[in-house]
Amino acid sequence: MSEAKHNLDELFDQRDVRDLLHRYAHALDEKDWALLETCFTEDAVAIYGEAIGRVEGFDAIAGACRAALGSLDSSQHMISNCEIEIDGDTAKARCYVQAQHTKAGTPGGDNFTIGGTYRDDIVRTADGWRIRERDLTMLWQEGNQAVLGG
Repeated sequence: MSEAKHNLDELFDQRDVRDLLHRYAHALDEKDWALLETCFTEDAVAIYGEAIGRVEGFDAIAGACRAALGSLDSSQHMISNCEIEIDGDTAKARCYVQAQHTKAGTPGGDNFTIGGTYRDDIVRTADGWRIRERDLTMLWQEGNQAVLGG
């Protein structure tokens, strides 16, 4: 394969991985659990900080997301500063996340916002790129954590 073709393939792979990271955020905000399933391998692992901890397998990941976000009026997960390294059929990604969570009428305030970094191990599957392992490092939080039930 020519170097130009290799570079072009890598750019397409980076685009597809970036789309995966954005699709995850969209799935959470729309509470679209079928779309969320297109983001992970079946045996994926997610580490969602101290509040949720380590979750193994897609069904458990979806359950944790439903439990955290299901009763909210809305959420908005913004993904930025994506760094993606492709190595054949695997990739490593790091991106910032800022997530706003709202639930009207929560005693102590209606909003809770977090900022952090996702670090992902990603694999190419027959159905496209999927997250095999996601690790959230929380960097800051603001507002009323009770919005999330905690």
